Amino acid sequence: MTVSQTASATCASPTGSAGPSGYASPTDVATHGAYTIRRDPADPRPLYRFTGRITADGSSGYRAEPGRYHIYSGWFCPWAQRITLQIALNELEDVIGVSYVDNSRDARGWAFRETNGPDPVNGFTLLRDAYETTEPGFDGHVSVPTLWDRETGRVVSNDYVTLGIDLATQFGEWSNGADTYPERLRAEIAGLESWIGPAVNRGVHRAANDEAARATLLDAFTRLDGRLADAHYLAGGQLSEADIRLWVSLVRYRGRAHGLDRLPPLSDYPNLWAYARRLYRLPAFQATTDFTTFTDPAVALPDWNTSPAA
Repeated sequence: MTVSQTASATCASPTGSAGPSGYASPTDVATHGAYTIRRDPADPRPLYRFTGRITADGSSGYRAEPGRYHIYSGWFCPWAQRITLQIALNELEDVIGVSYVDNSRDARGWAFRETNGPDPVNGFTLLRDAYETTEPGFDGHVSVPTLWDRETGRVVSNDYVTLGIDLATQFGEWSNGADTYPERLRAEIAGLESWIGPAVNRGVHRAANDEAARATLLDAFTRLDGRLADAHYLAGGQLSEADIRLWVSLVRYRGRAHGLDRLPPLSDYPNLWAYARRLYRLPAFQATTDFTTFTDPAVALPDWNTSPAA
């Protein structure tokens, strides 16, 4: 089975020709074809194949250490922004490196080009090179975010869910103590994910062409608007992983022209819109957001800098 993927939908990624100064040559769908994920229905392996975990004590085989790990990210990708937000909110920028792939791809997958700079760790021109180094002949999905271990020279994880949790919980020695995944809120965060994940995070890109997905999405917005009527955050009165997961989808809502511009604006949900703008005013959210990488110039965007009511 072949499933075509778009950058905004899956943020996913064979080795291609290099351009000047070690960069990949420009995106060229006419020559190389469009990116696809080829999956054998009988293959039981997960889409996100690398699932290593970082632990503070090293019991997983990957100890939390400053300077050891690097994140390959993409500005355009909501799943990747979850990770860069955790790094910024916990002030781990000097502990974990981050670099960005180019914002477009062809069949060769995500690449390093002049727009966002080279791969500062390995000098790879394509992100697939990291996967091939880890698993020669790799035939799966190459995605951002990807966690690279400088010590072992391999990909540890491209599982954005567990990766975000590990960054939030296992680097306490170097963190500012933000505690975005506290033990007392984990059950509530999981409960929120059980309906926000399918309806919003994975439903928003289906809503343009699927009436059922549209109805589910807008019902979720109504439910969230009610929940936020008397609360600044989704869980426990504090900023948490639940807010990070939701916000990266809210900021991309209606940002592309593929029918999403015909959906109602967030301002139709005043509490949800105020919540989204309130979070955007936090430095970590602004620093990890580049609207130009996931919005269509033809789509009129709201003013995220307007101050919400207290």
